[in-house]
Amino acid sequence: MAVYPFEFARPSAASARGYLSDLRALLALSILMAEAADEDDILELAADAVSTLTGCCVEGIYIGDGQWRRTMTPCNGLALQAYLQDHMATLGRMGGAVDVQVRPWAWAYPMHSISGSAGFLVVSAAAPPHEHDQFQLRLLSQQTGLALTTLRLRLRERRAAAEQATLNARLEETVSALRRGMKIHERLTEAAASGVGVEGITRVVHELTGLPVIVEDRAGHQQAMAGSGAEPSVPFGQRRERLLDNALERRRSVWHDGRWLALARTREEILGILVLVDPDRSAGAPELMALEYGATVLAIELAHMQSLAEVELRLRRDIVEDLLSGTDERSVVLRARGLRYDLARPHRVVVVDASDQIDGERLFRAVRLAARNSNAGSLVVARADSVVLLAHTDVEWGKLHAVIGRELGEPACRLGVGGRCERPRDFPRSYHEARFALGLQALAGHYGRSLCFDDLGVLRLLGQVADPANLRELVTGWLDALLRHDERRGSGYVETLAVYLECGGNHEQAAKTLIVHRSTLKYRLRRIHEISGYDLADHDIRFHLELAARAWRTLQTLGQPVTASPAEPEAAGQAPCTHR
Repeated sequence: MAVYPFEFARPSAASARGYLSDLRALLALSILMAEAADEDDILELAADAVSTLTGCCVEGIYIGDGQWRRTMTPCNGLALQAYLQDHMATLGRMGGAVDVQVRPWAWAYPMHSISGSAGFLVVSAAAPPHEHDQFQLRLLSQQTGLALTTLRLRLRERRAAAEQATLNARLEETVSALRRGMKIHERLTEAAASGVGVEGITRVVHELTGLPVIVEDRAGHQQAMAGSGAEPSVPFGQRRERLLDNALERRRSVWHDGRWLALARTREEILGILVLVDPDRSAGAPELMALEYGATVLAIELAHMQSLAEVELRLRRDIVEDLLSGTDERSVVLRARGLRYDLARPHRVVVVDASDQIDGERLFRAVRLAARNSNAGSLVVARADSVVLLAHTDVEWGKLHAVIGRELGEPACRLGVGGRCERPRDFPRSYHEARFALGLQALAGHYGRSLCFDDLGVLRLLGQVADPANLRELVTGWLDALLRHDERRGSGYVETLAVYLECGGNHEQAAKTLIVHRSTLKYRLRRIHEISGYDLADHDIRFHLELAARAWRTLQTLGQPVTASPAEPEAAGQAPCTHR
């Protein structure tokens, strides 16, 4: 197929007017193409202009990469499209003639632009068009290429602007989140550093989230709360343990039944739980950030409190031990002053023990809680099989014993109270007295009682005897015959005599204490008279026997039981001459 030249002869005046009219049409068309919203609108304008300005037909518009736009004429099909696509690669930048069946003339006009070729405009006609029409087709194809390139640049700029706006929005959101995070960190760090404690941290988290906040221990007991509102039910037992294990594994806050839970922990130890009450689940990222960082600050505070409590407990225990053992008074006073504890106040040593069914830790907790609730004192230590309290006030000891019994859930404990301590050096003596009062109860097999050393009467004097040998001499001097008989026969006459005298000679009360019949008691008293030779109706003898019986009890309390002397008595039924 021949290539048609495009040189122009000098136009006539009429032709010039036609050219100008066509140029005005192309100018108007370029304006419409520049305002087009997408490529299809531009290509449709170009296709319509081809037929309007030149009478030619658009076979197709090739825009590169195998893409064709604009519907091909009905006489052509896929075969023609494939042929044209293969042929486009051989045309180059200037375009050229193409072979279209049943169309005598067909030409591919390049759609040039500043950035390069935008494709080809393929047109056909029944005969070669006039040079003027071919000129307009070249202008139209270039104009279409410029419009396509401009539109693509404009769309690319819009996409870039949209992407930039999206990035700016994300950046602004990130900056805003960072600012909120910094505010949360600043508020909570300031709360932790200012020493406001657990309650203050709880209050700050409430202010940051606007939701009720609760601090619980691992078991679910509430420790602090800020804000008001309905509190959803708290899971207990195995359900709670599973929930905490889940939160511990995830290492972030978890949602359960209207509550967000964040663990205050150190490594794998849970010190507490920070709870955000949110039944509507309205908390967003800032609120959860405040909750989780609040849990971190709370963990630091709880660990600090735990450490201080352990140190203080150890210091208090050391102070009590040193006071009871009589260590250097000045050193103890200075250490107590460091704990802001006043040893100048009068004190009493209180010793509490319990039945074997109650373990030592449980007894310690019960005594400490009872002492705090009764305002009896704060220095409490576990010592051997008992608990020691340094009481700084004279409370009603019976009521203190009752409070301890309630904390234990049963009154199976004994309470011994020592004498008054005016100075630190008095504590060993008061401790000895409290143990003595406790021992008297244990000797009698009594539980559920309290006994103060000041209320022991003559036993106070006996308990303060420096040399127990003097007490032993008193006991054997008056009760040797009965002791010998008890050791030989297992009769228990010394115990019977002691109880009878302690009851003031009341037969009914003594029999009830000994859990025997009155006739049995009378028989025993008669045998005591026969063995010892003492007349129990004699007031002077009864006084000395009661004193000896109480000395016997005192020695038993001190852990020094008395046995009969190895020497034979002078005569049965005759008291030693020293007591006549």
